[in-house]
Amino acid sequence: MDHATLSTLRDRHPAWRLLASPHAPLVASFLHRVFVVPNVRVMNEADLAEALEDELFALREQLGPEAYPKGALDYLNDWAAPDKGWLRKFYKPGTDQAQFDLTPPTEKAIAWLLSLTERPFVGTESRLLTLFALLEQISAGTEADPIKRVADLRSKRDELDAEIARVLAGDVPLLDDTAVKDRFQQFQQLARELLADFREVEHNFRLLDRKVREKIALWEGAKGALLDQIMGERDAIGDSDQGRSFRGFWDFLMSSRRQEELSERLDQVLALPAVAALKPGPRTRRVHHDWLEAGEHTQRTVAQLSQQLRRFLDDRAFLENRRILDLLHGIESKALALREATPSGTVMQVDAMAAGIELPLERPLFTPSVKPRLADLALVAGEDDIDTARLFDQIVVDKARLRSAVQRALRRQPQITLRELLDAEPLQQGLAELVAYLELAHADAGSDVLDGLRALVDEAVIEPIRWQASNPAGQAVTRQARLPRVIFTR
Repeated sequence: MDHATLSTLRDRHPAWRLLASPHAPLVASFLHRVFVVPNVRVMNEADLAEALEDELFALREQLGPEAYPKGALDYLNDWAAPDKGWLRKFYKPGTDQAQFDLTPPTEKAIAWLLSLTERPFVGTESRLLTLFALLEQISAGTEADPIKRVADLRSKRDELDAEIARVLAGDVPLLDDTAVKDRFQQFQQLARELLADFREVEHNFRLLDRKVREKIALWEGAKGALLDQIMGERDAIGDSDQGRSFRGFWDFLMSSRRQEELSERLDQVLALPAVAALKPGPRTRRVHHDWLEAGEHTQRTVAQLSQQLRRFLDDRAFLENRRILDLLHGIESKALALREATPSGTVMQVDAMAAGIELPLERPLFTPSVKPRLADLALVAGEDDIDTARLFDQIVVDKARLRSAVQRALRRQPQITLRELLDAEPLQQGLAELVAYLELAHADAGSDVLDGLRALVDEAVIEPIRWQASNPAGQAVTRQARLPRVIFTR
């Protein structure tokens, strides 16, 4: 926080430039309403320009026709310029329509502006309890002495036993309305900050990809050393504190049991009169779905960056191969030019001339070949009846039945893993039926299909799938396949 650092931030940081801009009320209010409130990650140029044009029309009706004279598209391009950096303008692969996304500095500036508004209730108890709980988790998680660890666990058990006894005796302590409001406001604040963190994580991955592309474009050494360096940086990102924390959060959120528990607790809390008096936003009830969509968007961004990096390396390899072909073509051209002119002097020298010595005993002995002995037999046509029906005994898996099973399971719960589905409805046709389920997941992954089904694949978790089958002897055996977790969702 010295003078030089703050002066540099004032001149270069997009968040500070936004706060100092004369158009800050328009930029912050419009981007907050369009991106932050509905949790929109990407919006195309046409829709965003139409929304901004409506906003400008309403402002000109209030402030006069001279207010904000430029068009909506001009403002959007100005906000996405490098000297502003409030929006990120890009093109998706395979499309020619521009897309816009909010940058992390802009979201930080909007969050700071939200903190300036007067709050009817400011709670401190929940934050103090959160600090004590974090310190307790750190202290308990780093205690290496088993005696102290066991003593701490026993004290917690005694406290729980005493609390259970009080509840059974009729003494049920309840939180008052003030404590409920305090803790719910803390929950809302952390939920908003978590959504903003996803955009910053995605921004960090894009910066890494840009740095890797620059390194590839300027690389002069061997390709193997370049790949080692690039993969080392990718592993460093995945093994960093941020990467491990994001992976742990994603694994926790992908648990269907955790999502159901979170939905039940949200419904229970939002039904309390003290929480209803705070008038929470409609998206609070589905905040965990917003987390899931934001995390899935971050995962798709990382996958797209890896795919683009692979294509970039393939183009680099194509250029190197073309350079090699050009060199070979040059050698052939020079050889053809010298074909008619015999060179004078020494043409070629061979060093270390020596005779090849082969000792007689090093030669293998002769091995006579084995002559097959053919029996003189006459072939007689057989008269046995052969059951040709087995030639047409093919296993046909009814994919409509499998899709119906998934739909029935999703009527009872919002999502289900393939392993949970097969535990409820075991495989009847073995591996062929399992492959049919995977074909359904592959066809449904990343796009809406029949009846709104979608399929997600979490390659970070490997699950075993077991089913009953018969060996060639007719005995019952248990087969097992290990594959990434497949999740069907509405």
